[in-house]
Amino acid sequence: MARLVTIFGGSGFLGRHLTQALAKRGWRVRAAVRRPDLAGHLQPLGVVGQIHAVQANLRYPDSVARAVEGADAVVNLVGILHEGGRQTFSAVQAQGPRIVAEAAAKAGVESLVQVSAIGADAKSPADYARSKAAGEAATLAAFPSAVIMRPSIVFGPEDQFFNRFAQMARFMPFLPLVGGGETKFQPVYVGDVAEAIARALDGAAKPGATYELGGPEVKSFKALLEYILATTGRSRALVPLPFPIARLQASVLELLPSPMLTVDQVNMLETDNVVSAEAIAQKRTLAGLGVTPTTIESVVPGYLYRFRKHGQFERAEIAR
Repeated sequence: MARLVTIFGGSGFLGRHLTQALAKRGWRVRAAVRRPDLAGHLQPLGVVGQIHAVQANLRYPDSVARAVEGADAVVNLVGILHEGGRQTFSAVQAQGPRIVAEAAAKAGVESLVQVSAIGADAKSPADYARSKAAGEAATLAAFPSAVIMRPSIVFGPEDQFFNRFAQMARFMPFLPLVGGGETKFQPVYVGDVAEAIARALDGAAKPGATYELGGPEVKSFKALLEYILATTGRSRALVPLPFPIARLQASVLELLPSPMLTVDQVNMLETDNVVSAEAIAQKRTLAGLGVTPTTIESVVPGYLYRFRKHGQFERAEIAR
């Protein structure tokens, strides 16, 4: 019988790509999500009966225990970019991974992958980064052989970076360069992150190790916004926004239901989001797992065209 993997957050952006990667390898996939009725889009990614959605919520240990029962492997992808209601950083990104790891250990699961983020740091000024670090520590305490994956910002058709700023450029006369736009990023393709996780479940990763996943290029925040504007054929001013002013504006914006910017995100932008020299030296990277990183240029124009003034029918000069 094919091996069974439970993917918490399996219906999300990364979850869809991971489900497809594992289904192609012959895994049976159990997508553990809060709303199974909204996970129907996963079914076509495998053969009949290969992919099944179940209800689970990381705030409720009993539902997590049921979701991992009988699984050979578990992957936790659940994370949030900002807090809202009961979806807090502490509950979702610190306590959630602990609950998953403890349930996986108790159920006798063979492999566990916890997806975190580059920038996870117990001493960070950002709640997001501290909660990610707490989730990593709790995972390894309960399941010492777990593999931690830390991607930089992830891009792909449904991403929340390139799409967000391209959308902003449609309606705003300028785009804000928080901190002057000097923060460095190493955008990584969602398909590459999914492949890295799949290879970890195949046994290619070192047990208990933390992998940092970044793309082939390091770019500044300013360079990425310039690329978005060039790709969508829009001319917008890039206005430097010092961190103190950005925090002040974010303190107002974060009161909205779907905030464009939060104070915590501003704090995150004070630190570069790139693969460390230590991870590269120790081969705890995509290359170390045998994955060749995909370039931004080979993927992003294929889904940003819809933000051009005349959509796919407008010829825009693509930034190289």
